[in-house]
Amino acid sequence: MVGGRQTDPAVVDWTAAFYAALGKRPITVRREVPGHVANRMQVALYREAIHLVLEGVASIEDVDAAIAYGPGLRWALMGPHRAHHLAGGRAGLRHLLEHIGPGIERWWNDLGRPDLSPAVIDRLVAAFGASETRPIAQLEAERDALLLALLETLQAARQRLAEGVGESAR
Repeated sequence: MVGGRQTDPAVVDWTAAFYAALGKRPITVRREVPGHVANRMQVALYREAIHLVLEGVASIEDVDAAIAYGPGLRWALMGPHRAHHLAGGRAGLRHLLEHIGPGIERWWNDLGRPDLSPAVIDRLVAAFGASETRPIAQLEAERDALLLALLETLQAARQRLAEGVGESAR
């Protein structure tokens, strides 16, 4: 949600509470930018996924697997800041950024900026099509079923933690 210049903050708060009551997880955007926060993050990652494929670093299947079975698992539980905080060990985010920050900056400088020219689009579509032959309707149904199962599992696990069942895991 993003309020306008004349929007009363109470309206934004009420709206957030309304969506939360519906089981949603609303976020408040503090400053308007093109695109939604989640979509901006998604396309930043996708830009590098395209670059890695175009540069021959990995196949489309391997890039997808790297995300789905790597950070995607953690991102289903928490965002990138908390995940990196935990990766920093007992000293948290500060330790991580001070320790590997220079390496991260070198990677940032090496990130790709592919152009989605017709030739690049053709190449990506051909590479994807070579490995995925199932109809879109089937893929959508599988995705939706897995998303619902994941959401139900997360909700049940969070409920167990709230009830103290996961005390030993903390």
